[in-house]
Amino acid sequence: MSVLRPREPVRMVFARPDGKILDHPDLLLAGVGGGAPRPVRPDELIPLPRGSDMFSLPGRRPVGIDPHTGTAMAWDGGGEEVYGAAAFLAPAWTLFLHTAYSTLPHAPTLPLFAYGALGFADDRFWTTGRRVDEDIRQDPWRFDPRRLRRQVTRRLTEMSNNPVAGSLQRCALEYNCRAAQNYFIGRHEAPLPTSSSCNSRCLGCISLQPDGEFPASHERVRRPREASDVAAVALDHIGRVPQGVVSFGQGCEGEPLMSGDLLVETVRLVRAATSAGTINLNTNGSRPDVVERLCAAGLDAIRVSINSLREPIYNAYYRPVDYSLQDVCRSLLSVAAHGGLRAINYLVFPGVTDTEEELEALEELIGGSDLEMIQMRNLNIDPELYRQQLPPGSVREGMGLGRFMDRLAARHPRLRFGYFNPAKEIFRSWRRAERAGHGGQSQ
Repeated sequence: MSVLRPREPVRMVFARPDGKILDHPDLLLAGVGGGAPRPVRPDELIPLPRGSDMFSLPGRRPVGIDPHTGTAMAWDGGGEEVYGAAAFLAPAWTLFLHTAYSTLPHAPTLPLFAYGALGFADDRFWTTGRRVDEDIRQDPWRFDPRRLRRQVTRRLTEMSNNPVAGSLQRCALEYNCRAAQNYFIGRHEAPLPTSSSCNSRCLGCISLQPDGEFPASHERVRRPREASDVAAVALDHIGRVPQGVVSFGQGCEGEPLMSGDLLVETVRLVRAATSAGTINLNTNGSRPDVVERLCAAGLDAIRVSINSLREPIYNAYYRPVDYSLQDVCRSLLSVAAHGGLRAINYLVFPGVTDTEEELEALEELIGGSDLEMIQMRNLNIDPELYRQQLPPGSVREGMGLGRFMDRLAARHPRLRFGYFNPAKEIFRSWRRAERAGHGGQSQ
């Protein structure tokens, strides 16, 4: 597949207070990969993917590369108030470099997004990254708001105002959750939010921020669920969608394993009614005993969220209450023993993920759990806040996330990279291909 490259140098962009984003006439695009701002390599550049967003960064001066000296410098706007600017990549894309900026005193903490490098050349915007999943299930232009509202009304009527479906209405229409929207449209993967509590205190939790430093983007589910209501939504989706997936563990809830009995009963009810569909668990993996019970009841797949396989870095972000990283790995082993799909939701961060130390730790997990899939998800957090919370020496200039993935692919040809939870028909076909002697690398 040919890769489009810019014909002219990619220039730094900046934002005005009115929200307009403009390119600088001289300074070139800089990115941050864990060290100081640096020039962006040609092999890192991609056109800004369709469906991406662009942000202005209040309280932060843009940083670009002086084309004459090759050094990074902050730009004060020449008397005009200016801010840095960043790209938030569309679903299925993994960013390679953060945007470069200089933070002013009293700058606000940035909300929970990932802030990719953003430049301009050849009459288009550019960023850095790679598409890691060809699945189109969350491509933004596939969602018609007017059609969606009609389908929400229809689905709620047909579900007799099921309270779980009712809570998904808010997710679909207010939070713009693509998974909830796909449930109402009748395709791909449907969410099954169940839990209001959590045994992690994630630095970047999108549903609870008790200290008020920055707002959570979602509210957690509040009312207790009944297994019959959760199972009804799961069966409704599976019955309407060929190769449908239903998943516990969403952004609008806490940790689903905290509601272990409810989940186990829900899986039993679904599997008593049908063997069709894929039942998936998105989780922090903290309670391997509950995972074992879920597997025995009929769970098909697990996706464990991890920011790092190095315990000090893991603990700095997840801040676990009553479990350890070893428990997380035990959960993956339990699913492996039952033949389910083992995947991690890898919250990647340039300068932390793409280091030799992290590669070594990840390869240990791959070998120990026979990990099948890595979902390369950008860690949504203020980059400075994250760096400040990590142990000293954790952040350094890495090899680059593209090279990181390429090295993993070369060493572990059975490993798949992706972004979304696959149906069991898909991952079983992977296994058949592997037995026939064919590798993987992408979904």
